Amino acid sequence: QEFVTVLVRDPRMQKEDSWHSYIDYEIFIHTNSMCFTRKTSCVRRRFREFVWLRQRLQSNAVLIQLPELPSKTPFFNMNNPHHVDHRRQGLQEFLEKILQDALLLSDSRLHLFLQTQLSPEDMEACVSGQTKYSVADAIHKFASLNRRFPVEDEERKKGENNADSDSESSSSGLGPSDDSISCRCKENPASEES
Repeated sequence: QEFVTVLVRDPRMQKEDSWHSYIDYEIFIHTNSMCFTRKTSCVRRRFREFVWLRQRLQSNAVLIQLPELPSKTPFFNMNNPHHVDHRRQGLQEFLEKILQDALLLSDSRLHLFLQTQLSPEDMEACVSGQTKYSVADAIHKFASLNRRFPVEDEERKKGENNADSDSESSSSGLGPSDDSISCRCKENPASEES
């Protein structure tokens, strides 16, 4: 029996600049579904990226009534743990409902959102064929990595070195338990930045 487990967890405050901060959330996927390129992945996304995803999914699946995101309230306080957790729960419920719909599961943007750290602009470029990478390539190369699409010149320079580090990151697949996966998942971006 196919399953898809999605967890939205570990909210963290991120500084955009000296005046602006936002909260992002870790999205953890564990699945045996044939729809997914990778069986486990962890990425971090912020609320406005969820808003973008919902808009794109709705424009591609006009006849489907998509679940709502938690409301964007002007009274949201990122220093209030109750507000942050309420939003986290709403984002998780949103993804759980989305992942039950076969039509929505066929949208490449959803897979790039869940399994890469690409920005919405980079996801759009990939889906529309404006990159030399396919969606599956992007997921294999950029899952759990805290970086954007590389410039093609950088990619050529790195060559073999890049392939070695990517194979290490993709070998973090299914571990003996969910706990070991989640630990590795949180450690991956930091260890690969160095």
